[in-house]
Amino acid sequence: MRAQDLRVLILAVVLCFPAATQAQSQGPVRITLDEAIQMALQHNHALAAARTVIQQNEASEITANLRPNPVFTADAQFLPVFNPNRFSADYINTTAQFDAGLSYLFERGRKRQHRLQAAKDTTAVTRSTVADNERTLEFNVASQFVSVQLAESTLALAQEDLKSFQNTVDISESRYKAGDISEGDFLKIKIQVLQFHSDVAQAQLAKVQALVGLRQFLGYESVPQDFDVAGDFDYSPVTLKLEDLQAKALQTRPDFRAAQQGVTAAQSQYELQKAIGKVDVTGTANYDHVSATSAASFFGSFQIPIFNRNQGEIARTHYAITQAQELERAASDQVMSDVLDAYEGVHENDQVVSLYRAGYLDAAKQSRDISEYAYKRGAASLLDYLDAERSYRATELAYRQSLAAYLTAVEQLREAVGVRTLP
Repeated sequence: MRAQDLRVLILAVVLCFPAATQAQSQGPVRITLDEAIQMALQHNHALAAARTVIQQNEASEITANLRPNPVFTADAQFLPVFNPNRFSADYINTTAQFDAGLSYLFERGRKRQHRLQAAKDTTAVTRSTVADNERTLEFNVASQFVSVQLAESTLALAQEDLKSFQNTVDISESRYKAGDISEGDFLKIKIQVLQFHSDVAQAQLAKVQALVGLRQFLGYESVPQDFDVAGDFDYSPVTLKLEDLQAKALQTRPDFRAAQQGVTAAQSQYELQKAIGKVDVTGTANYDHVSATSAASFFGSFQIPIFNRNQGEIARTHYAITQAQELERAASDQVMSDVLDAYEGVHENDQVVSLYRAGYLDAAKQSRDISEYAYKRGAASLLDYLDAERSYRATELAYRQSLAAYLTAVEQLREAVGVRTLP
């Protein structure tokens, strides 16, 4: 290695080392809910595959707008292939026959325009369908994001409980050595520590699994392996009118818009089939050379629509319009039902969370603290203290689960309305 190359390598290592140290000190990448949704919309592979259907339909629009190709024909007749001695310029000019022709199919009934319109309407339905896939993906990401937040909150609670109970174990050990409590009570307390360690391990596993599920929605390549989430896992009331939400959903839900566009697409197909029932004309122009004479011929041909006038497809697409209209009404009913279900879900979960916040959380904590204080000073039994500790943990865990259910219900309401920001 040359000296100059060695100096460049050393300089690069020196420059990269502080950057690597700084990146390591910053910890894992933390993303917010909005950032997670944007990553999913950009990198989710299932959604990317669905978007290609739009491109395929746009290519179909090109095909639908193409005109028929002209047809060129040529022939040579009466050539003395089996009697080559007769080949001469005079024979070719006076006896052999040569023809060249050009024919073209003239489409009637504006078939090309109807094909193009039908293809465009199909593309419009596909765009709305992909938008609905995006709506579903946003809810899945938000729901999984809440699962990660629940797992982190549960882990923090388990670690806090373990730390607090470990202090109780230390005090109990001192009391045992001093003869204030029996060995049996001290062993019961030590055994109880196992449950706290188990809670921490289960919470850590739940967090890892929740992050893996979230990363699958985001796309594995969009975030590093040690990423984490950022955002408050807290209660925020939602006060909205059901009628306003339902009216907004009918304006914004892409699946309902796709159903409306499906009616338009069905009507386009009906018009296209009626146009196909129109008879096309094929025109042909020929140049002929025979008997030392050059001449031109013109032909026209078309089918006689005695039997096939495309009656079947015209009738089928006419019924398809009725089908699309019924599907539109069904989609409208589905939107109204989704919003109502989500609204009631938010309302019910809000009541549960409010009950916890109204005093049950404080009561459970005070009961645990009083029992712990009394037990450490010998004024309460071990069973009373352990029972208060279990009640506190169960209450705190149930509150966090109820809060996660409420936040998920809010996300369900956003999905039902079809917007990220509720009106």
